[in-house]
Amino acid sequence: MNQKKLIVFDLDGTLAESKAAIDKEMAERLAALLTLARVAVISGGDWPQFQKQVIDRLPKGAKLKKLAILPTCGTKFYQYKKGWEQLYAENFTDVQKEKIISSLNEAIDAAGVRAKKTWGEAIEDRGSQVTYSALGQQAPLDEKSKWDPDFSKREKVKKRLDKLIPEFAVNLGGATSIDITKKGIDKKYGMFKLRDVLDIKIREMIFIGDAIFPGGNDYPARESGAFSVCVSGPNETKRVVEGIIACLDDGKFKKGFIDGKS
Repeated sequence: MNQKKLIVFDLDGTLAESKAAIDKEMAERLAALLTLARVAVISGGDWPQFQKQVIDRLPKGAKLKKLAILPTCGTKFYQYKKGWEQLYAENFTDVQKEKIISSLNEAIDAAGVRAKKTWGEAIEDRGSQVTYSALGQQAPLDEKSKWDPDFSKREKVKKRLDKLIPEFAVNLGGATSIDITKKGIDKKYGMFKLRDVLDIKIREMIFIGDAIFPGGNDYPARESGAFSVCVSGPNETKRVVEGIIACLDDGKFKKGFIDGKS
């Protein structure tokens, strides 16, 4: 296996539970990993969510200059220099947003899956991405976990959206979310941006996520050609990171350290 220089993570369901901050153990593992390789996080949330869930939780002295943050599934890119700076944002026009939101509402009702109770706004305009969170942005984790564990409800909505707005990319992620971006502007796009900005080859990257399946919002990252690891949640991610750190500390990756998870 080629030496890996960049480890890329999804956030919700991978580094942390949905909308929750990374715990102390995960923060320490990420800080340790940053001493050995570059790290990037790509997820559907917007920049404030990354600050709250990841950046503010990292221990003092963490090597932030080796960390790249790609909010809204890679449609934005932030790098740390003297402070955090935005390199680009692939934002929608007002007309595009209106079409996406009206189509979302139509698809949700046609699929018959609109939740009776929500906690906060269900549809969020994130500039470069429109996200539908079926139970609302502030829904309790236990409610979200049991709403659509097999993605079947969201698949019904996605099938309708693919017909209503074929010019946009529709992907499923998190516990209750549907992410809509410009066509071709997704985590695959984000992986190629990492390649170009950081001058690191795709074969020198690993992507770790919990939704690496067709229609999942992590699947485009795998389609970039990067070696991909599908995890069941943060606890498994910690074990994978431990293995990566051990291998990098030895100066090489040991073949098979993640036992067929690619």
